[in-house]
Amino acid sequence: MHFSQAIDAIARVSPEHFSSLADVLSPELIDECLAHAGVATLRKRRLPLEMVVWSIVGMALFRHIPMAQVVHQLDIVLPGQRPFVAPSAVVQARQRLGVEAVKRVFEQTQDLWHEQTPHPHWCGLRLLGVDGVVWRTPDTPDNQAAFTRTRNAYREASYPQVRMVCQMELTSHLITGAAFDSISTGEVALTTDLIASTPDHSLTLFDRGFYSLGLLHAWQQAGEQRHWLIPLRKGTQYEEIYSLGRQDRLVRLTTSPQARAKWPDLPATLEARLMRRKVKGKEVQILTSMTDPLRFPAADIVDLYSYRWEIELGYREMKQSLLGSRLTLRSRTPDMVRQELWGTLLAYNLIRFQMARMAYSLDSIHPNQLSFHQAAHFIIKALSMLPAVSPGRLPEVMRSMLEMAPSFLLPDRRERSYPRAVRTRPQKYAVRKMPVRLN
Repeated sequence: MHFSQAIDAIARVSPEHFSSLADVLSPELIDECLAHAGVATLRKRRLPLEMVVWSIVGMALFRHIPMAQVVHQLDIVLPGQRPFVAPSAVVQARQRLGVEAVKRVFEQTQDLWHEQTPHPHWCGLRLLGVDGVVWRTPDTPDNQAAFTRTRNAYREASYPQVRMVCQMELTSHLITGAAFDSISTGEVALTTDLIASTPDHSLTLFDRGFYSLGLLHAWQQAGEQRHWLIPLRKGTQYEEIYSLGRQDRLVRLTTSPQARAKWPDLPATLEARLMRRKVKGKEVQILTSMTDPLRFPAADIVDLYSYRWEIELGYREMKQSLLGSRLTLRSRTPDMVRQELWGTLLAYNLIRFQMARMAYSLDSIHPNQLSFHQAAHFIIKALSMLPAVSPGRLPEVMRSMLEMAPSFLLPDRRERSYPRAVRTRPQKYAVRKMPVRLN
């Protein structure tokens, strides 16, 4: 039994209150995505493209082993031939597959997984978070030309870098959308690609670095009840319209001519709600599109912003727990880097969806209350053993996965008792400096 077949089989014996994984990881869905990307083929290969999709996911699930071994670990090659596949054959298969097919699989699965997960709501709104992250790529000429490096007056980064912006459902940590490009591309520019995929009746929490009235206005106007929440940028000028309560004001913001030129639909002024509150002796100012004080209490809104940190935890889960804190990605060409990143997001969502199933098998437990490191280790080990499990034992395996959920519960989060500080990491070798340019 192959890995993908085992996934389908275990989904069919899942409890009735969960939807079937076969609906989202079926060969039919993968074939549809391949056809949409224009890479489907009728030729019978040793390593079919639908199985190559699973190898891309395996790159993230089994980060510590070579790519060719991942193929054998998952038993995703066609049976009945020689037991091994050459590493060059895996590379060629990835090149045939391309980027668009893996991206399509991610988009299709995230839509269906979110539909099948009972997300909690706040005041009728789904809680989302948007933030950026940077990935290092291997130092090759192609990656350097495609992604560039960051630099300052003294030195440049050692590796080409990719800037990514993700949108995450904050209670389950499921990724709802992503966009990435060269490190020279700004976060706001990448975030515009997420507007179309944002669901209606949602609240998106932004960091201060995403402050752009054009972006926020486009975000709100793209659908029904698409609200946003962001800290007020220091030095922002505004006009108070009237008071909504103590430390709660309706304000008018004036947009700049440059912003209106970049965003043609942006009006000259915007109305928003500004709330002030002291948190640990420091004044916090929160700006939001939720202007109804009866439906959206001010105290709850300010406290709500602390949940934006969930997306930071999600990035840590991907980089540290899933990818093992590796310095760079695996792929050495730009297209393969993009393919690997979509596969990483797909693998992360796969684990998070399984964790959601575990969490909702318990009473009053959300998926973000489970330890990702422990649950991911258990899920990856279980998935890697599925090809060797007989179909008759799959119900037992499924029950054991759900029964392990209580052991992954995290303790209550403690308040920080010491100030946050950054410590320098000891360097074994000298840091490469930029060459001195003589005029």
